[in-house]
Amino acid sequence: MSLSIRNQIPGTVVAVTPGEVMAMVKVRLVGGPDLTAAVTLEAVRELGLGDGSAVRVLMKSTEVSLATGPVEGLSIRNRIPGTVSGIASGGAMAVVKVAVEGGGLTAAITRDAVTDLGLAVGSPVVALIKSTEIALATA
Repeated sequence: MSLSIRNQIPGTVVAVTPGEVMAMVKVRLVGGPDLTAAVTLEAVRELGLGDGSAVRVLMKSTEVSLATGPVEGLSIRNRIPGTVSGIASGGAMAVVKVAVEGGGLTAAITRDAVTDLGLAVGSPVVALIKSTEIALATA
């Protein structure tokens, strides 16, 4: 199946912490950091997720925010350091490619945000993704 989701990164489940309805699934990205996804218990069962499960981490580019340095006092769990590797700007929006350990991410942000943050190729950034905005897929 092909998807329009720009960010599809392979990883391995390293922990599943179930709650009453939702579970927190920690995934180690290939060559990169750990991310946390909040998914339903039903999805955990249907996908057969457990320690060692191979998954693809899916994140829409519109759900990836960028900061120009470490951010404190924020509830967003997933914070991935990287470097801007490309910027394509349109009338109102821009697509920012970010090289991260083990691969890359795409963030769709406003053109004004690119300017306000002073982003350019080579700029260090931190990609921020809420755990509720991450989906998981199995092969």
